[in-house]
Amino acid sequence: MTEINSLGAQTAISPQAIKAGMTGELLRLTQPQPGLMAPGETAQAEVMSLRQVGQDFQLVLRLMLANGTQTQLQASASQPLPQGSQVTVSQTESNRLAIMLQQASASQVATLTQLDTSKVPVGTLLQGKVLTNQALVQAPGQPAVYRALVSLLNSAQAGATLSVDSPRPLAVGSLLSALVQGDQSLRFVPLSGRQDQLSIAQQLLTQQNRQASLPGLLNALQQVARDPGADGELRASAERLLAGLPEARQLGDAKAVAQALNNSGAFLEAKLLGGLPASVATDLKAHLLRLITVAPASIPGAPNLAPASLAVTMPALARSALGMLERVSPKPQPGAFPLPSRLLKAMEDEGDLQQLLRLAAAAVSRLQSHAMSSLQQTGTLENGNLQTTWQTEVPIRHGQEFIPLQVKLQREETPQQQADRQQESADPLQALWRIELAFDLSPLGPVQVQAQLSQGRLGGQLWAEREATARLIDSQLGSLRERLLARGLDVGDLECHPGIPPQGPRTRVEQRWVDENA
Repeated sequence: MTEINSLGAQTAISPQAIKAGMTGELLRLTQPQPGLMAPGETAQAEVMSLRQVGQDFQLVLRLMLANGTQTQLQASASQPLPQGSQVTVSQTESNRLAIMLQQASASQVATLTQLDTSKVPVGTLLQGKVLTNQALVQAPGQPAVYRALVSLLNSAQAGATLSVDSPRPLAVGSLLSALVQGDQSLRFVPLSGRQDQLSIAQQLLTQQNRQASLPGLLNALQQVARDPGADGELRASAERLLAGLPEARQLGDAKAVAQALNNSGAFLEAKLLGGLPASVATDLKAHLLRLITVAPASIPGAPNLAPASLAVTMPALARSALGMLERVSPKPQPGAFPLPSRLLKAMEDEGDLQQLLRLAAAAVSRLQSHAMSSLQQTGTLENGNLQTTWQTEVPIRHGQEFIPLQVKLQREETPQQQADRQQESADPLQALWRIELAFDLSPLGPVQVQAQLSQGRLGGQLWAEREATARLIDSQLGSLRERLLARGLDVGDLECHPGIPPQGPRTRVEQRWVDENA
């Protein structure tokens, strides 16, 4: 536990700083500035930045001279002066500035020694960067205490500097996350998951630059399955993949929906870790990976590689296919939902099987983009609740067409609900659930759905890009409400709008520190 120290206003400047101020030795200029100020002249200075190097503190000062000019100076000090501090200084030597004692008061030092819980309530997740860290003098036999200055990166007090006491030293320059407790203390949240999110964001950019819509691949596989001259193993792989896709009429059944989500590729890694080979056999991503393995061997003139050799060459083939995608790809916004539809153009001098391999690699990247987005939007919210996200895409047979249904599920739990779930005593409906759907079905056109379920009460909004579709859906909302009521749900507002949903911030998982670290 880390305490927010409760220094009084009169002691916000340390005794060491006061002593140094009396002798005029507090600030040492990095470069001498002879004649900067006349003897006896004083000037106002503001601390623009603070950085600790060993036991010294490096400052950048903005000096406002009496003639109205401003200049910036680099200086070092034995004690930290937080960013934003305003002091009155005088020049004693060409390489020294003295802080005038009467001006070095708490009113000029922008350091929080207490948190205003009206701005950062108990349970708020604070994120900050450690500026300085010092060991405090303790009586013999007393445990060590370290005082750190932390620049807040989020919440209503973002930009302020917080003074905290900790039983352990905090690494200068490190980023930390901590929950506000009720007794003016902070509980650190392990940062490993936060550091992972930076890697996730970088990987998401890479994956989205390589992905493409699934229907292009599925249409190509349909042609392979119908071609009697196609390689037998490749045709069998295509037939198995297509046979596993759900049909639109089947999704009126809850079990069929659950099975379609389970086979969408979002849970392949979990199945492998759980030792569930039977469920892997019907997984879409597993089918795609098998297809990528089979396709190169079907290319005319390709050597007949043994499995061991194929395992060595496959990464290079996949990288080549993905590299071509990246060179011709626009750069979509990471984390956006739904993922935009995107078709690949055939490359010059590229055969059908090379194109098929490239489409399969792009399909895997699209599923990986959904998985990365799920991870990016999973974490602790500012209010201390845990948000878990599952985002995926289910290709659905609709006549001779393939319609990709994009799905995003989010669960938000309070700390108590998390504890109850771990003890298997929780009611799943007590958590807050959000669901988003996106599809483009002829003749309706693009449709998006956003619904929320909390403690048995359901509300939702729909958007249709075609006005005629919006009117049609709106006319059916009464029937939908009756069916939901018959299922035992308490139904709130149901509305349909023409157009698309407002494009605001879509995730509330705090990641501001990533910007600071970029």
